[in-house]
Amino acid sequence: MIIIKINILAMKTSFRIFAVFLLISGSFNTRAQVSPKANTLDTYFLEALSKWEVPGMAVAIIRNDTIELLKGYGVREIGNPGKVDENTLFAVASNTKSFTATAISMLIDEGKLKLDDKVVDYLPWFRLYDPYVTLNMTIRDLLCHRSGLETFSGDLIWYGSSYSRDEIIQRASFLKPNYGFRANYGYSNIMYLTAGQIIAKVSGMSWDEFISSRILTPLGMNHTNTSITKLDMKGNTAMPHNDVDDKVIAIQYLNWDNIGPAGSINSSAADMIKWIEFQLKKGKLNDQVLVSEKSLREQWSPQTIQKVSAFSEKLWPSTHFKTYGLGWGMMDYHGKKVISHSGGYDGMISFSAFIPEANLGFVILTNKNSSLYYPLSYKILDTYLSNDTIDWSSKFFDLIEKNKEAELTQKKEDEQLRISGTSPTLSLNKYVGSYISLIYGEAKVELVDDKLYLKFLPTPIFHSPLEHWQYNTFTIKFPDVPALPEGKVSFILGPDSDVEKMLIDVPNPDFDFTELDFIRQK
Repeated sequence: MIIIKINILAMKTSFRIFAVFLLISGSFNTRAQVSPKANTLDTYFLEALSKWEVPGMAVAIIRNDTIELLKGYGVREIGNPGKVDENTLFAVASNTKSFTATAISMLIDEGKLKLDDKVVDYLPWFRLYDPYVTLNMTIRDLLCHRSGLETFSGDLIWYGSSYSRDEIIQRASFLKPNYGFRANYGYSNIMYLTAGQIIAKVSGMSWDEFISSRILTPLGMNHTNTSITKLDMKGNTAMPHNDVDDKVIAIQYLNWDNIGPAGSINSSAADMIKWIEFQLKKGKLNDQVLVSEKSLREQWSPQTIQKVSAFSEKLWPSTHFKTYGLGWGMMDYHGKKVISHSGGYDGMISFSAFIPEANLGFVILTNKNSSLYYPLSYKILDTYLSNDTIDWSSKFFDLIEKNKEAELTQKKEDEQLRISGTSPTLSLNKYVGSYISLIYGEAKVELVDDKLYLKFLPTPIFHSPLEHWQYNTFTIKFPDVPALPEGKVSFILGPDSDVEKMLIDVPNPDFDFTELDFIRQK
């Protein structure tokens, strides 16, 4: 069974640097020319878009300094005629991490910090669960996902919440590690947020200002921004979409400003291919060096090893290693080193990649919570790096359909295991109250129209009626977050037969509700 969801991002700059940026700002001298390979892919993309029921997509491919494909497909919003083009804006989510890592590299080039500097030297208030890890965590550790935390641990602190960037990092001190320090890969958005706050501390400007003035403006990424507050929702902006009750629906953008350095950038195919070309040119823009090749090579070098699963070995026998560098993932494919990153936003999935040996790079932006980018990325790689003609779109579509069937079977099995004819141990008003999690904060259970109702106070989108399941367990379904499935809330009684704690489980690949241990306040 396969689940592919990504999930599950100061104006003290000297006048000298600003003047240099004015001189070199703008586009690369890149020629546009559609190749036969790109023509073949163009047809394939159209068919795949329809098959996967994704409303819209934009794709860019560059090879040997020539843009071979730069095109939009489908519509910006289902039910509306506005077409996607090369300048349509999408949330690129975790593709933001490569920008944050490059910003760190720029500061290293300037001698303002080092990769192996301790985090506490810049953020003295930084804390993690283990004091040893707190004192020894380096900037490198922040950027290569080896803090010891499980993948996505703590993401419920920031997702849709009112917490500031500093408050999120402070709350992460209560997250219990799942691995030894530097012993295992565990993808962490909060560690990237921490790196962003170091950028702000060292540069004297916010992370957003640094990314805009030092990267976006010089590269001529004029449509790109770091916050959905800068999007024109009635303009050339793609809307996010999800599948709900077997229908594709448009959903509202969710503000990710509080996790900005990990995932808040919005961009277009035309702008993102400039970012990829910048990588292929090893940090140069029209012969001007914005970031040293030495620093970029460090970003593209293995830092944390990832496992190649048996499933992966069978499907892609030419892939022998997978690893994470600094802001980029790496693997080998058809004898070439592929450097890439994906991005998963609410109702949008994106992917960017480049292959230095082949002088090839590409970007895929989609406006639905769909794994379509995955087969398309392999189709592009096969087309340019081999003679393989595998129909990855059909292969993965079938795999995901089987996965859906397995999920339905599991749901039926859960129903069969349900013990019928039970009732809550206590009267409903005994479950009402304030519940505190050190990691997250406060949640409240209220009695509304003779039914229990759960609210996560820092996160207004997390609210749900509690429907009785069995004994002291209830089901929940967050109406404002349709991508999340139904979950369960179990109330645990103490020795005095009063409610002591509340445990929540919403099975999904992006957010771990089980790490939130809500204790009822007396």
